[in-house]
Amino acid sequence: MRVIIKYGLLLAMCCIAGIFTANAQQAAAPPATDTTGPKGTRVDIKNADVLYDITTDTLAIRKLIGNVKLVQGNTIFYSDSAIQNLRSNHIDAYGKIHINQADSINIYGDVLNYDASTRIATLTGNARMTDGKVTITGPELIYDMNAKIGSYLKTGKLVNGKSTLTSDEGFYYVDMKEMHFQRNVVLIDPEYTLTTDALLYNTETKIANIIAPTTINEGKRIMYATSGYYDTDKGYANFTNRPLIEDSTGTLTADQLEMDKVNGKAYATGNMVYRDTIRHMSLLANYGIVDQVYKTLLATQKPLLIMESEKDTFYMASDTLFTGIIKPGDSLTIPSVQGLKKVPAPLRLTPVKSREVSTYIDNVPEYLKRDELLAKQRKDSITGAKMMMMADTALAKTKARENVNAVTNMKIAPMKPVAPQDSLPGIKHFADSINITKPKNKADDTTEIRYILAYHHVRMFSDSLQGVADSVYYSSSDSIFRFFRDPIIWTSRSTEMYGDTVYAYTKNQTVDKLVMRQHAFIINETGKDLFNQIKGNTITGYVVNKQLDWMFVEGNAETIMYAADNAGAFMNVSHTLSATISLYFKDNEIYKAKFITQPETTVYPFTQRPIEELKLEHFKWEINRRPKSKFELMQ
Repeated sequence: MRVIIKYGLLLAMCCIAGIFTANAQQAAAPPATDTTGPKGTRVDIKNADVLYDITTDTLAIRKLIGNVKLVQGNTIFYSDSAIQNLRSNHIDAYGKIHINQADSINIYGDVLNYDASTRIATLTGNARMTDGKVTITGPELIYDMNAKIGSYLKTGKLVNGKSTLTSDEGFYYVDMKEMHFQRNVVLIDPEYTLTTDALLYNTETKIANIIAPTTINEGKRIMYATSGYYDTDKGYANFTNRPLIEDSTGTLTADQLEMDKVNGKAYATGNMVYRDTIRHMSLLANYGIVDQVYKTLLATQKPLLIMESEKDTFYMASDTLFTGIIKPGDSLTIPSVQGLKKVPAPLRLTPVKSREVSTYIDNVPEYLKRDELLAKQRKDSITGAKMMMMADTALAKTKARENVNAVTNMKIAPMKPVAPQDSLPGIKHFADSINITKPKNKADDTTEIRYILAYHHVRMFSDSLQGVADSVYYSSSDSIFRFFRDPIIWTSRSTEMYGDTVYAYTKNQTVDKLVMRQHAFIINETGKDLFNQIKGNTITGYVVNKQLDWMFVEGNAETIMYAADNAGAFMNVSHTLSATISLYFKDNEIYKAKFITQPETTVYPFTQRPIEELKLEHFKWEINRRPKSKFELMQ
């Protein structure tokens, strides 16, 4: 019995000593790894409160419990517990998982499955990965220790500074700092929201590369792109393959769009199309610059303006087209085509403290700078109203003087009856002429006054009117086109009109009135080298149903008219001087002229006409310059 007790105590002491020795020395105990596996796959146990080895013919498992610390190369694994399969070289760890690779990458989770041979770790349960600047989270994260690629396939989120990006799948390339997101990608930033199905994002440069249809919503503006890149930190974008920018007033697209949020400019290159959806206007060009601060657009390289209406569409082409807005107190700011210089604008709408403006035109002619092209909008409107009132008032006074003044009626074939004076278009449109500053559409109800400036080699075309000029100015405040420097207007193939300045009043974006000032001239070709001619200081005309209806000439009025019989044979030609003249049109052709205020007329038989005297001063017939179709303007 004593012997049995002695040996029993000895055996118990050995077991206790063995357990204490295992706990004290397990940090130095090497794992029984598969020596046939790849080189560098060895996992060392640095710490564990409790360690169990289970070895059978089919199993070789090691259990580690409490404050587990494992090391493989430059990677350290921490967990509450772990099970190591010594034959397959797999580790399953649980609780407070923390993986640190080279003191740069830290990965956390609740459960870890690690293949020590391939060095691929899969973490689930509050999985999180960070490199100090970028944090990726998801229900499941996979990290390749060799390639340094972290990924998620069951949705995930990336946080980089103020930006948060979510997607169904994501792959983070640690060395390149590049993240590849796929399916239902949403990038949320305080200043914008980006949505797409695929995106490449550099976490260091914060550049998003567009590789799929993408929408960027900035609140007041939305951008659509399929290729290019967007620097989310600097606010610079370079999109290709016909991107589109849309806001509450219009859209902009081109082959390539560059945007710089620092200076508030967008640069459109190749087949640019800007559409003002409020005013139903489109601007086409091969190059354009949009200033988002001043809300301006400069278009060069064959720009073409299109103004749509239900009755007629107006086309205008020039070397350069510029559009902007004017608000009370703001300076009129126009950019340079050659370069950008900051100088004060030459004119302001109302007296205000001067401020620095963005740019100024270098190559706009001096006459435009001092002409009423750049005059106050209100002054232009009042001047136009007064001018029209004067013309209509003169016509009204004429009716009272008809019985006492010598009136000569010169009828031109075919003979047509005279319309009653009280039904003349001048009287009918009188109310319109003094209300030219009233809003024409919803856009005019806003505080923004948009203007358009076209300069050098301007050509215009519509079904009812064609024209050429050096420069044109249009403002939505009064819907008037102002044509400058050698403007010529054609209303048909045989009627030409011009003056030093021509104003075209529009209503619903269709020409309603025409006014020619200084050296005003109307020419109507009535035969080969035969021209009816009317000139005066000012000529005012009205358009009805896209055709000239009535015109009023005042100030040193002078005419040369050919008269024909009912068969169309010319009978005589007359030369008349008069203070004022009324002209009536049919199918855009003059069919009646009424001379008012002591006219002086000389009539020559057609066969005895003095050919050298049958062209008035400043006569010019330039029908060859007339645009024949809208397609000419597109070339």
